[in-house]
Amino acid sequence: MAARGGQQAKNVLVKLIVGAGSATPSPPVGPAIGSKGVKAMDFCKEFNARTAHLTPGIPISCVITIRPDRTFSFETKSPPTAYLVMRAAGIEKGAARYGAGDKPVGRISLKHVYEIAKIKQKDTQLSGISLESVARSVIATAKTVGVEVER
Repeated sequence: MAARGGQQAKNVLVKLIVGAGSATPSPPVGPAIGSKGVKAMDFCKEFNARTAHLTPGIPISCVITIRPDRTFSFETKSPPTAYLVMRAAGIEKGAARYGAGDKPVGRISLKHVYEIAKIKQKDTQLSGISLESVARSVIATAKTVGVEVER
């Protein structure tokens, strides 16, 4: 991409959630980065190598930075909080709708909440936030998916 009219070409950010060790050039990966001029297979090989130590299929958030020369770099993050909460509760699916008077679909302890908060705190965007604040966010996510936190 050449810069036009005095404008400089900019990096493009693509955010994806991909199963650890199981990235393939098919959707959602292929169309998301292929349309930006990056070979999806190159990303998939590197992503799978970087996540090979994790349990296959765990959803991993990643942010891909695509530069104007079509080279890329990416940062992996921890799995989504809702996934970690549901896994700790031993359920596969959260509640579609959860409000006052509804029965919870699962339960977790405060110990689970703090373990999840420790995992999430390792992400760069949460590194400066206190463990207590991250734990409060985990509790809010648990409530959203219908999981009750036992105090």
